[in-house]
Amino acid sequence: MIDTHMHADSRSSEDFEKMYLAGIDTAITCSFYPYKIENETILLNHLNRILEYDTKRASEYGLDLKVALGIHPANTIENPETIYENLYSWIENNQIVAIGEIGLEDLTEREIAIFKQQLDIADETKSKVIIHTPRKNKKEVLKEIINIIPQHLDEKQAVIDHINPNVIDEAIKTDCMLGLTVQPQKMEAEDAISILDEYGFERFLLNSDISNKPSDPLSVPKTVRQLERLNYSKEDIEKVSHKNAEKYFKI
Repeated sequence: MIDTHMHADSRSSEDFEKMYLAGIDTAITCSFYPYKIENETILLNHLNRILEYDTKRASEYGLDLKVALGIHPANTIENPETIYENLYSWIENNQIVAIGEIGLEDLTEREIAIFKQQLDIADETKSKVIIHTPRKNKKEVLKEIINIIPQHLDEKQAVIDHINPNVIDEAIKTDCMLGLTVQPQKMEAEDAISILDEYGFERFLLNSDISNKPSDPLSVPKTVRQLERLNYSKEDIEKVSHKNAEKYFKI
């Protein structure tokens, strides 16, 4: 199994072991710093910590941790150029599988400008992007995201994450891959399964989004096991458990 969106830097080593023992072989950890960032140096240190330290921590417990790096909308900074320069380097050296997570939260001018620039970098470098959608005002923010993406990037290079039943009707109209986050206070496994049941398994990725907020490191295997108990086909289950992610991120 592959958990396609987590935040390893805010989780314990014991979580990595639990995930591995439950059948998760690979996970993608994304950038998000839960505290106020004063400058680009602090953010760069955070991103390098994920790349150089958390991957090693996870590997000690059997978990193959892939990395997505970028400027999260909650971490917008005044001078992002240093981060952009490093993104080019990480991409060139095949150190990251996507730019992420990026996106919008409060629809500020700075957020939108940084989001657009990172989409442009993805377009230039033919990279994938993992796009955050917020808990609050999700419909309004998603509408803006859906409007911006095709102006800067082929939609097929983007994952729109944290999709739920309230916004699936709009998200499914795009050509983006869609992330289903099974997480306390965000979406239950039953809701994710209802989306898969209605829209099929081809364009969806499963993840836990475990972070500093209420989380379940085993939400992906729990959802997969529930699909098995409900007698969905092995082929469909394999798509959302790992095959879609393997093909999309080339991992």
